[in-house]
Formats: sequence, C-alpha cells, structure tokens
Amino acid sequence: MKIIKPILTTLLALHLGLGIAQEVTSPKVHFGFNMGDDYMLANYTKMESYFLQVAKESNRVLIQPAGLTEEGRQQYLMVLSSPENLKNIEKYRSISQQLGRAEGLSDAQAKELALAGKPLVWIDGGMHSNETVGSHQLVETFYQLAQSKDPEIVNYLDKVVVLMWHVNPDGQELLADWYMQYPDQQQRNMDIPRLYHKYVGHDNNRDFFMFNMKEAENLAKVMYVDWLPQIVYNHHQTSPDGTVVAGPPYRDPFNYVFDPLLVTGIDGVGISMINRLHEEDKPGYVRSDQSTFSTWWNGGLRTAPYFRNMIGILTEITGGPTPSAIPVVAERLTPRNGLPYPVKPQEWHFRQSIDYSVSLNLAIIDYAARNGDKLLYNFYKMGKNSIERGNQDTWTRYSKYADQVSQLYEEALRTGQEEKKELTGYYRSKHIPKAYYDRVYENAANRDPRAYILSADQPDFGTAIKFANALIKGGVYVYQSTADFQLNGKQYPKNSIIVKTNQSFRPQVIDMFEAQDHPHDVQYPGGPPVRPYDAAGWTLAMQMGISYDRVFEDFQAPLSKQPYGVLLTPPSTTVAKSAAGYLIDARANDAFIVVNDLLKKGVKVFRDSQRANFYVAASAQATLAEAAKKYGIQIVALNQKPTQLKPVEKLKIGLFDQYGGSMPSGWVRWILEQYDFDYELFYPKDVAAKNIKNYDLLLFVGAGIPSANPAAGGYSSRQPKGELVPASYHHLLGSLTADKSLPILKEFVQNGGKVVTIGSSSTWVYDLGLAITNPLVETSPEGKQVPLSSTKYYIPTSILAADIDTTKAENYGMPAKANIVFNNSPVFKFQESAAVYSLGKISSATSLLSGWAHGQSYLKDTHIGLAANYGQGKIVALGPEITNRAQAHGTFKMLFNQLYK
Repeated sequence: MKIIKPILTTLLALHLGLGIAQEVTSPKVHFGFNMGDDYMLANYTKMESYFLQVAKESNRVLIQPAGLTEEGRQQYLMVLSSPENLKNIEKYRSISQQLGRAEGLSDAQAKELALAGKPLVWIDGGMHSNETVGSHQLVETFYQLAQSKDPEIVNYLDKVVVLMWHVNPDGQELLADWYMQYPDQQQRNMDIPRLYHKYVGHDNNRDFFMFNMKEAENLAKVMYVDWLPQIVYNHHQTSPDGTVVAGPPYRDPFNYVFDPLLVTGIDGVGISMINRLHEEDKPGYVRSDQSTFSTWWNGGLRTAPYFRNMIGILTEITGGPTPSAIPVVAERLTPRNGLPYPVKPQEWHFRQSIDYSVSLNLAIIDYAARNGDKLLYNFYKMGKNSIERGNQDTWTRYSKYADQVSQLYEEALRTGQEEKKELTGYYRSKHIPKAYYDRVYENAANRDPRAYILSADQPDFGTAIKFANALIKGGVYVYQSTADFQLNGKQYPKNSIIVKTNQSFRPQVIDMFEAQDHPHDVQYPGGPPVRPYDAAGWTLAMQMGISYDRVFEDFQAPLSKQPYGVLLTPPSTTVAKSAAGYLIDARANDAFIVVNDLLKKGVKVFRDSQRANFYVAASAQATLAEAAKKYGIQIVALNQKPTQLKPVEKLKIGLFDQYGGSMPSGWVRWILEQYDFDYELFYPKDVAAKNIKNYDLLLFVGAGIPSANPAAGGYSSRQPKGELVPASYHHLLGSLTADKSLPILKEFVQNGGKVVTIGSSSTWVYDLGLAITNPLVETSPEGKQVPLSSTKYYIPTSILAADIDTTKAENYGMPAKANIVFNNSPVFKFQESAAVYSLGKISSATSLLSGWAHGQSYLKDTHIGLAANYGQGKIVALGPEITNRAQAHGTFKMLFNQLYK
C-alpha cells in the first residue's frame, strides 16, 4: 500500500538504537520519582521526553509522530516488540491490514498470513486526565517492555507487537501541572479551572465515530487506516465502590451488528485478565452483572473498535496520587460470579493501582502471545463474514423483530387462528411455530441494505460529504459516481456518494445509517426497565440530517472507489454574473460560514424573508465564486432582486461557562469557531456584576441557568476550595442562583437583550410568568411538583422525530420534519400567542427513531422549542440537544439562525 514506505521511513528515522543493546533510563532517574509514588504526577512534556529518550536507548522501541493535538502538542505511536520483529515491522503491519480488510483472500491464504503474522495489541492511557492511573501505567508498562530481561516479557515481545498511545497530552499537561503546583502535598488537588481538553473534556471519549477533535482524528488514522490492531485496551477510572477494577466480560446488551466471534473474543481476553490477577493474589476484579458497563454504544475509544471487528477492552480502576481507601460495601464482601475474589477494605495507594494495571496489560499481551494465529485469523474471519453479509440478503436480529414474532403469535392466539398450547421443554418455554419467524426474519422489507446512496443534488451536500468523511476517517471506504446514473427509477447526478455494506467494517456502516434498537428489558416480569448504560441511539446519518436511499440489491453504476483514509472534497460550483445579485441557499450549513466571512469583509448580507435564503449584491461575485469553489454550496444568480429583504447583522455573543468548564459549552465553542461566529465567554461573576450588558445575546448550553423550581432540575456547579485557587482564576469562580441571577437575566432581556438556551438551561422559561409549564412532572404525595419517576419516563441520548415550523425565522433552512437528539431534554406546554410561539413539536406518542425511550407517550403534543417576546427583548428556548457533541448537524441551523439580528 502507498502508506507503508513513508511510515517505515519515519519509524526508522526516529529509532536510533535498532539492534543495539543499551541501558534504558528508568522512570525514577528521568522523573525523579517512581510511577505510582504518592502525591506525585508527571506532566506530558516530561513524559514525551521520556518516550523519546527510551526510543533512542532501547532496541525494542520504534516511535512515530502521529499528529498534533488541539493545543499543538505532538502525539506519538510507540511500537514495542523484539528487535527482530521491528526489523520486519512493515511485514506485520501489512499482514494485519490484509487480514482486517479481508479483501481478495481465501481461507487458506488467510491462515498462512495468520501464521506468518504477529498480533497487534493496542494499549493506551491518559484519555481522561483526572484518571491519572491510565497515563502513569503507560509509562511504567513502556519501561518494563523496553528493557526487562524477564523471560516472560522477552517471549511476549517475540510473539506480539504492542502499540502504545497517549490519548490526551493537553489534559495531562494541565492536570499534572495544576496538581504539582502546591508545595504542601495535603493541598494537592485536581480542581482544575477548565476542561482537561481544550473543548470537550470528558467527552473526548464520545468522538470516536465523528472524529471532530484532532486527537480523535489522529487516533483514527493510526488505528483504522494504518495499523488495524486486533485488541484495543482502553484504561479508565474508577471502579465501583468496594472493588479495585471493573473489566470484561460486560453486561448485556451487546450491539446486534457485532459478529459473535467478537463477543466471545472479549470474553476470552477477560478471562485471561482476571485469572492473572488471581494468580498474583490481586483481588477486587468485578465483572458482568456486578459491573455497569455494556458493549452497546458507539463513539468511545473502547467501543468504536467493536464495529471494526476489533476486541475492545475497558477497565475502570480505583486510585490516584492522593491516597484513598477501599470502603466497606456489604454486598461486595461475599464472593459471587461477578466478583469471585472480593478485596479487603483498606487504605489504597497509587502504586497498587499501577501494579494492577501493568498486570492487566501483561495478561492481554499474554493472551495475544498464546493465541496470536487465532486472533489474526478470526480478525479475517469476522471481516469476511461482514463482506459476505453485505453481498447477500441479511437480516440483523434486532430486538424489535423478536418482539414482532411474539406479537404476531399472540395476535393469532387472540383471534383463534392458533390454538393455545401447553408450555414445553425443560424450562417450560413458549414454542412459537416457525412460520411466524419466517414472516419476520425472511420478510424482504426487513433486510439490511446492501448500499446507501447520498445523492449529490440534496440541498446540503456539504454536510453529506462531512458525514462520508467521518466514515472514511474511521476506515470505511466509499465510492463516488463519476457520471450521472439511474437506479430504481431515480436519477442520481455525478459526484453522488455510495457506501456499500460488503466490506469488513460493515458493522460501522450499518450502525451509522440504521436506527439503534436498544432492547426494552425489565428487571423482572412487570418490573421497572433496565436503563441503558450510556447513549442508546446515535445514528449519525439521522443526526446530521442527510438524505440517503437504501439499496437492497447489487447494482452497476459508474463509480470510483475512494482510497482508504483519503477524504472527499465538495465538488466546486460556479457563480454566473448577475446584475440583480445572488441568493445563497440557507439549507446548507456551510452557507453560514460564507455569510460570516462576508460580514467580516464588510459585505452587506440580507435575508430573503420569502425564501429564507441569504441575498448578496452583484458586487460580491468574486468573493462568492471563491466560496462556491471551496464549499460547493449553491449560489443562484438572480434575474431580479427580491423585494422582501431584511439586513443580516452580527450580534455580540456571550457564551456561558463556569469554573471547571462545561462540555456542552465547549462543544459549542468548537462549532462557533468552525462556522466563523465570533463570541466571548462569560462567567457567573459577570452576571452578578451585570457585565453581561455588553452583549447583544447570551447563549446558555446544557446546565447553565438554574430554575426556581427544583423539579425542573438541570443546573449544577462544581466549586473548589477558594483558598486553593490562584488569584488569576478567581474571576471564574461562583455559581448562578435562582434568587440572585435570574432577576439579572430577566432584566437583561427586558432591556432589549436576547437569551438563547439549549438543553437543560431552557427550564428557566417555566419561571418567567409566561404560562409555560413542564409536562414531565407529577404531584408527589406531599403535594409538591416532582419530576416523573424514571420507572414511568426516562429517555437517555436517543433520536426522536419532531415537526418544525418552517415559517418562523428562527427555523429558516430547516426541513418540516427533523430528527432531534434528545437526552431527558426539557419540553414545554403553553398556548401560542403573539408573545410566545412554538418552534417545533413532538406530535406523536411514538416519536422514537433510534435508541430507547421509556414513557415516550408523555411527549405527545409537547413543544420542543419556543420564542418569547419579553419586555423589549427576546428569549429562544430549545429543549433538545440541537448541538449534540458537534454531531447533530441537522439541527445546527436552529442555533445559527438565532445568532444574527
């Protein structure tokens, strides 16, 4: 492949000690302390210099620059194996790629390659910077593998190639420097003033199918395009109380698109891990039903590899530099299957966690060393299975289909078409005639698609390209049509994008296009539901609002296959000369970049209130032609100037943040920067001092504004001990309060300001005296309004259907039907008037499109957003997650439209 030679050159150029036995500097010598010493942390600068130093000293290490972080630090891939293996590293990397892609190989050829190859094991650390065990175990493991003469480790390195990766260098630098700034060890803390990632903090582990952040993009290139490891081990914290570490096997459900070999492969690795700890008398490993973690969701560093047939391993371990304790938890004192070897309650030290982590790393490497050919061949086998499934009629066994089989049979019993039979079998189970299975699982309408087509003539093709590029970054290959073609009676223009499912990463393709069908399990028959572990629905094509067609048979068309990892660019459009001016299609998100660039250049922009598009005079042709070439947006040359034009003017935007940072606000910072909106951050003290009067618009995202009614929920503020915070950060301290802050915000709006809220901040409208009520509350026995019980209503991150009022200026460019990301989001009930009007509604009692929604009928006929004239100003409250982790492109315009006069 084209990428092999450059990678080999880079690796060898940075490895100066190949084949030469040298003394390797220990962490103690380099850092001045051992990894795991109490009250001691190393920053990334020091770690980076250590990795580079050892790479010079050890003939077991190659190191490869792998891209810059959001703050400009260098990330590296560190490759560790025997000197002989490193001499042939490109051979082993190529074998892993060939087996992982499974293209053009016979089973016999795959077995030969599996025997000739070396399994690749990925070990990372440092993702969540306050989870300090992960970053520091990385250093200790790196050191041991780089120099240990232990026969066990020498044997491992002869049989395995280990890939090591620091996930979040920027956060490591910030957190460690903050912790170590205090001379008094007892004062050392992790109450940092901002997120431990420039934009997204903990949510850096929610970006691994979108790859918005540079760190995620760097990792994707290494993992999914260049190397394709068979096992990916992602270190996290912390374990359930009364335990040391939580790990595999994980609880149900797993995602239905997985190959069964993947699920049992996870179990195999998990057994190796727990056995090693028990062999070394390291108790406290909790798993399965005693742990909360499942293998359902996509987007995490550990879970996303599942959709590429890679065995992803997560552990959550206790401990940190400040000594802690294993508490007494009664239910975790007795051995059981989920906790075979309980740990004794005790004081706990950082080094103990490092030792556990190293043991777990070695357990995984041991498993790979003993089962290398099986790991490699099964990697191929899963890929081959995926290709075959994409080449033929295939039915994914979604839970909804099992429900349909049961429902069809129950209906037949009720109507007398079937005679009720006694329960049969050892477990007295209900046997349903196979005909009902066939009606569902052999129903052509329920087949998985063989391909998806994203037509190039859709209004926001630029966003469709962004979607396709997210797939490409994640190792999926796509096609683009080289000419117009017709299929199933529909005409598709040149440059349309085709994603076929007959590829090894088919699970990822299906998962990005099709609805997630999380099972609605209950704790016992008739009992409360079992909540999903994390996000339940995330279908990216739905979130991004792109148009696509499903194709259920093979077809021929003029297509060009995009090379792995090579991104698409928008097809450039032209702008004809016009004396009457131009319209920029506002249905395209990138139109807002163009408009903002024009405004910054002093070009006047207007909104055509009839068509909702942007209008620019003829004098801007050259600038528009440049934008059309860059973004591929539709710019229409007019014969006649529109008559109903309203000037578009920038607002001075204030975006709320707080001490410690806000992830929803951080994602929006990134979005605003991508679309060239100017903004400033403001904090609680700015509200208290009324410095907010300097802004035209205040933007609150997520938990920003508290409600006077505790039943509304939604606001939280983490406040550190003020005396431990340096004076330079005191302006970030403080909280918004219902009694003091809300009157100031009301005054801001009444005096002509604009407030826009997204997500839980929107609950403040219940307190404004506008007869807006919360439909998701009930009256407690004490007569108080309280949130609906989770046994009645609970909707974790999922995608719902909503009706959008496209006649409202706040919704210009939006479709009448939209997919909204919903996460127990606020909704509203009110009578529309000139003062308060709806921006969209959930009209159905069954609005769920993807994910899990318990009690969704409570949402019927509720409003998802509203605009309210309040004094001389305006409030726009949007309940759903319209900016969800910078993934929900389909609803970005519901924010962007609010950011102009």
